[in-house]
Amino acid sequence: MKGSKLLNVSLSMISAKDKKLTDAQLYPEWKTINWHKVEKSINKLQTRITKAVLQNKWNLVKRLQYLLTHSFFAKLLAVRRVTQNKGKRTSGIDGERWLTPNSKIKAVLSLPGKRYKAKPLKRVFINKPGKKKKRPLGIPTMYDRSMQSLYSLALEPIAETLSDMRSFGFRKHRSTKDSCQQIFLCLSKKNSAQWILEGDIKGCFDNINHQWLLANIPIKKSILTQFLTAGFIYNRHLNPTKAGTPQGGTISPILANMTLDGIEKLLMAKYPKSCNNSTKVNFVRYCDDFIVTANSEETAREIKNVIVAFLKERGLELSDDKTLITNIDEGFDFLGWNFRKYNGKLLIKPSKKSIKRFTETIS
Repeated sequence: MKGSKLLNVSLSMISAKDKKLTDAQLYPEWKTINWHKVEKSINKLQTRITKAVLQNKWNLVKRLQYLLTHSFFAKLLAVRRVTQNKGKRTSGIDGERWLTPNSKIKAVLSLPGKRYKAKPLKRVFINKPGKKKKRPLGIPTMYDRSMQSLYSLALEPIAETLSDMRSFGFRKHRSTKDSCQQIFLCLSKKNSAQWILEGDIKGCFDNINHQWLLANIPIKKSILTQFLTAGFIYNRHLNPTKAGTPQGGTISPILANMTLDGIEKLLMAKYPKSCNNSTKVNFVRYCDDFIVTANSEETAREIKNVIVAFLKERGLELSDDKTLITNIDEGFDFLGWNFRKYNGKLLIKPSKKSIKRFTETIS
């Protein structure tokens, strides 16, 4: 018995010594990290999460998400994403910026902190392109951004697996050009749909219902609550966030996409494609901008009502002024492009607003 106690004591001393060595010596320098190996390791875990989602094994999904968010490689990748994007030199309310290799490694070792408490966002306003109105941005601290990036790695495979097929915004290997190509396929033929519902969601990021997110987004609830309710500081005053996910947050595009996923499946169930495709209903979405094609103006109005009911559950609504039903012969704008048929032939060209904005930038 005494021998076993001594052995346990010696093992605990060795493990404590190893821990000191790990913090001080065993972790690599930032510039020597093999990023290909890091990404390969994370991709393997994300693939396992995807397979578990497809098999509807949600308990396994949770365990794999825990493994990923506590993986050293995932922490490295999360910090790398935050320190290499466009906002790497923009600090939050604490003024911290991780610009040196040592500061980046220290940040990796601090993730994820116990009893995590998100700091309030720094509220700034940026000009909307071509408009006098300004868009509010909430800038998290570097630490909060890295936490969001870490948990977005665990959420991405689920979002990709469950997402609408024709959703193109903020997704890997998809772009605005892909959405334009899809619209061309839906509208270019002689017997294609003639009517288009142009959808515009009023303040999508700012109005998503928190209760819906907490009930439907499959990540740790305590962490998600911190992301959503951190509040923001403007003019030295702390303001609460009772709804929405902040524009400027790393995880916000994924949350917005997951909130809107399901519209396409709902429409395809209500308007199934028959052999002659009589309804001609097609759906294309880029984040919170979308269009739906239809064979008649009445069908387009029906679809609008279906989408209104879908959004209401999530705390969102369509903008009355910007949600339009138009004929393809009149044309419509989408993602800076104009789609219109001239004598039965579909032409895609830059919209007037895009041209105006571009010439103003040049001048």
